[in-house]
Formats: sequence, structure tokens, C-alpha cells
Amino acid sequence: MSDPSLVNNLDEFKKVTKEHNRLKPIVEKSLIFINSKNQFSDNLDLIENEKDPDLIMLAKEENDLLSSQISDLEDELKILILPHDPTDDKNSIIEIRAGTGGDEAALFASDLYRMYSRFAERNSWDFSVLDSSPIGIGGLKEIIFSLKGDGAYGVMKYESGVHRVQRVPKTETSGRVHTSAATVAILPEAEDADINVIDSDLKIDTYRASGAGGQHVNKTESAIRITHIPTGLVVTCQDESSQHKNKAAALKVLKSRLLAAEQEKLAKERAAARKSMVSTGDRSAKIRTYNFPQGRITDHRINFTSYNLDAVMDGDIKEIIEKLKIANQEEQLASFANN
Repeated sequence: MSDPSLVNNLDEFKKVTKEHNRLKPIVEKSLIFINSKNQFSDNLDLIENEKDPDLIMLAKEENDLLSSQISDLEDELKILILPHDPTDDKNSIIEIRAGTGGDEAALFASDLYRMYSRFAERNSWDFSVLDSSPIGIGGLKEIIFSLKGDGAYGVMKYESGVHRVQRVPKTETSGRVHTSAATVAILPEAEDADINVIDSDLKIDTYRASGAGGQHVNKTESAIRITHIPTGLVVTCQDESSQHKNKAAALKVLKSRLLAAEQEKLAKERAAARKSMVSTGDRSAKIRTYNFPQGRITDHRINFTSYNLDAVMDGDIKEIIEKLKIANQEEQLASFANN
């Protein structure tokens, strides 16, 4: 951090600063742990060699407190020194798609989009829509947006999977509860150093953007469709104001999908080894149910149920994510212990 050459290299300075911030709590906690252990050892020497019974009693009382403190610090350090995934530090791209359930699924996809956008606001993250396919009644067949903020991917990655909703649809007149679903894919935003995309592997098409009217009606071919020939991945973008911006946004999504595919493959390999239930990389798994008649939300991976559904739909998902993070850390600790 004190190297003067870092001042002239902004990217390297950011990298070192981020690593410093990550290591700082580990160092601080380690120093407290070492001091506590040393104090405990000094008290044992005093108890063994001291003649004054009052001092011996005080040393024993202090060691009773230190013993509990040392045990807690050890548990905290075990979590802090778990292998750090550098992908967690990245920004994130979120893809939400309506699943089974017709118009109600599209309305639920729109609700999930609002939930995550409100959560982004709570975290002061930058938020940008890259592409969307709205339907006339306020629903979304699909929406892709980016979240830029410190560790956005590491926070959001637990949201990948199938989200199921149980409620009376707005389009239903008989009052029957329907079950619909939407899929959520959380991608780490790829940087140029992460994925090498060769221009000759890309097929780029332009077309006129479509939408509900106003600014979305274009007389020029500003919308972009990019096909990655080796994998067959297709990305479209039409929400930006120019062809150049749409192309840049589409390339960002494409690179992020390619990086996510590599991450998913690795995650599945790890999950097979440690039977992870929290972060398997399987986006086809049903992870959560939102039951509106009962005001209940259940995360099936950790058997967590809350009756705080209204707050959750308004973006208050911190508690769920924290519990998923803790469960994932416990799985990692158990895996290391077994190995």
C-alpha cells in the first residue's frame, strides 16, 4: 500500500486496496486471538506459581472468560480464512425469465425484478437495464440488468434457480390459488481478462428495436443480436439508445454468460464432491417458494421459512442471503474437516 509506484497504476492500486480491505479483518481478529491465547497462558503460569489466593482466584475467573472468548474467536477465524473466491468481488448481471404459468409467471418475473432493484437501492449499487421483453399487463417475459457494487456477485449468487409463487393471479376472477414460476440466473460480470472472445467467433445482426412506444420505437436498426458460434449462445440488446451502446451491452452479457458457464461447471464438480445444497451451480433447481395467501416465504435449500413476505418483496432479502451464506460456509468447513 505504501509503494509509490502504485499511484501511477490505478488498476493495480484498486486491486491492492481491495485485497488489503479483505485481509484487514483477518489480521485484526488474529491479533485479538493471539493476545487472548497469550493472556490465558500467562494466567496459567500465575495460577501455578503465585502464592496469593486472591490473585489466583482472579486469574482463574479471567481464564474462564478467556476460554469462551478464544473458542468464539477460533470459530470466527475459521470462517474468515476460508478460501476466497475472487469472482465474489465482481459486479453482477441478473437474468430473470418467466417460466410456467403464462401471464401470471410474467407478472411474478416483474415482481422479482422490483425486489432485486429495491435490494440494489438498499445497498447503494448502480443499476442498469440491459434488455427487457415486457408484456402489456405489466409483466416481463424476460429482463436482463446489471448491478455494480462492492461484491455484488458474492451477495447475489445465492439467488440463482427457480423461484415459485403461489397466489391468486390478478388475471384470475374465480379466486383460485395458482402456482407459477420464474427462473433467475446470477452471472459474474466478466472483464476482458476473464474471457477471450475472438471476433471471428461472433455473428452480429442488427434490427429495429420494438417496445411499447415512445423512445422504444426506432426508425433505425439500433438493436443488436450477437451469436457466439462455438457455443451457440445468443444475446440480444435493444434497451440502450444507440447501436454502439447496445453492442457493448450485448458483449458484456455474452462474456458474462461464458464466464458463468465455466463457473457453473466448476461449482457442479465441487458440489459433487461435498454434496452442497446451497451453491451447486444448478440453475434448474427449485430454490424458493413465495406463498402469498399465507404471507410465507420458504427457502428449500436450508429449510428456512419466514412470514415476512411483504418486506421481502420490497427488497428486504438480507436475512435470507445471510442465512444462505452461513449455511454455505458451514458446508465448506465440514468439507475441509472431512478432508
